[in-house]
Amino acid sequence: MNFSKKVIETPQALSVYLNQLVYELRSRKKNIITLSLGESFFDIPYFGIENIDFSKGYHYSDSKGLKELRVKIADFYNQYYNSKVNFEKILISAGSKIILYMCFLSLLNNKEEILIHEPAWLSYKEQVKLANGKPKFFPYDEDLKNLDKYINNKTKAFVINNPNNPVGKLYSKKELNHIFKICKRKKIYLIVDEAYSDFVIDKKFFSCANLDSELKNLIIVNSLSKNLGMSGWRIGYLITNHKFLALIEKLNQHLITCAPTFLQMYMEKNFEKILSYTMPQIKNLLYKRKRIETFLKKFKFEFLEGNSTFYFFIDISKYKQNAFALCVNLLIDDSISIVPGNAYGENTTNFLRISIGTESEDKIYQSLKILKYNLEEKKYTIENTLKKLDKNSLARFEQ
Repeated sequence: MNFSKKVIETPQALSVYLNQLVYELRSRKKNIITLSLGESFFDIPYFGIENIDFSKGYHYSDSKGLKELRVKIADFYNQYYNSKVNFEKILISAGSKIILYMCFLSLLNNKEEILIHEPAWLSYKEQVKLANGKPKFFPYDEDLKNLDKYINNKTKAFVINNPNNPVGKLYSKKELNHIFKICKRKKIYLIVDEAYSDFVIDKKFFSCANLDSELKNLIIVNSLSKNLGMSGWRIGYLITNHKFLALIEKLNQHLITCAPTFLQMYMEKNFEKILSYTMPQIKNLLYKRKRIETFLKKFKFEFLEGNSTFYFFIDISKYKQNAFALCVNLLIDDSISIVPGNAYGENTTNFLRISIGTESEDKIYQSLKILKYNLEEKKYTIENTLKKLDKNSLARFEQ
């Protein structure tokens, strides 16, 4: 049987691949220091289901999402980000990943382009290709003033993640206005992934929902996964104009039907309560980020500038190491999981992403110390790394 060439040629998600190795090694009783997970663990209590119609949760709900939850999300944006979002411009689906994919499906005709700002969350690229488009990267070290030079007659949208995974960069209001004006002038959409919108300290998060009240060429995607620490619930949402939302609703009906009804009901009942627990924990995590930054400087690591999210993007170009080989060997030999930078763009092969959301500061410090030693004292090759994976009965990465 001949399977889809497109799917066969789609590589695994590199961060997920590394975390699958973590799960496998943990099943073998290995104690892994996990700096590869794209989430932080919050202490969130169980609020009970006594006030929820459990039987209703067995069934389909509105394909746009429960009206009551959409109202809560609109109120949240308007209260915390000073926007003027109407709930009727919100659609809820089973996670922001599928929403982003539906956005690309709705925008792209064959071989049209989506411009992506590096370093970028790894699934943008593959989702664009699955939607018969062509991903094109705006280099991480290029000045945003030159954005219009990268836009051509095949470009349909520019994608940014604000704040950024994997750097922690927070786009300023000035930068966002500049980007939006160029996109508007070039008649392309600006897609803003605001999944880490609450992971900001010292500065105020500026949502792109404030750029244009009509959202004419704006697509904003967010979810419960990061800000509310509920990645397993798979509830994401879209904020956009009525015309584009109608396209996504149609795809949502065919691909998802609706987000899990009962989970939407639970979230609607407890939205404010959950925020009261997660907001202080996010603040503490960002103070932790500042302390981890002092560790990086102590070990003389270079990294891209950022002050938000729970990620750091470390530059290892001066060590002449293969990032993928280094990460696999660190995991097998030293029980430390880190994601290689080549997952995040065309020009980021000499970087590593570390996540500080799930481990103690002491473990992170010790891991950085071991990483520094490996960079300076060892040399890893792809060939020997693949042999080590085979020897340990661990799956190879499918590129």
